Amino acid sequence: MRTHPSDADPSRVAADKSATGGGEPRRYEIRVRGPIGPTIMQAFPALTASRSGRDTLLTGLIPDQSALYGVIHELEALGLQLLDVQACGEGGTTDYIA
Repeated sequence: MRTHPSDADPSRVAADKSATGGGEPRRYEIRVRGPIGPTIMQAFPALTASRSGRDTLLTGLIPDQSALYGVIHELEALGLQLLDVQACGEGGTTDYIA
């Protein structure tokens, strides 16, 4: 289990309006261990899957933080190992989440 980095890290998403769903949906990249087949992908209709080495990268718009937690919960329920979550900002920049 990883510890949370300090609040001084400017790349972290603050728990403010932008992180809690107060605005428009955000594009996320979610990396999971191993391949994900078409049957399991039915659990994530808003996301697309692509292979990234041995892992799978799920990408798509997620409306708010609650929906993001729902995706993470579903990954866990399906026994998939979550490796990384990144929020993609304006102009292709990425905010580190997990």
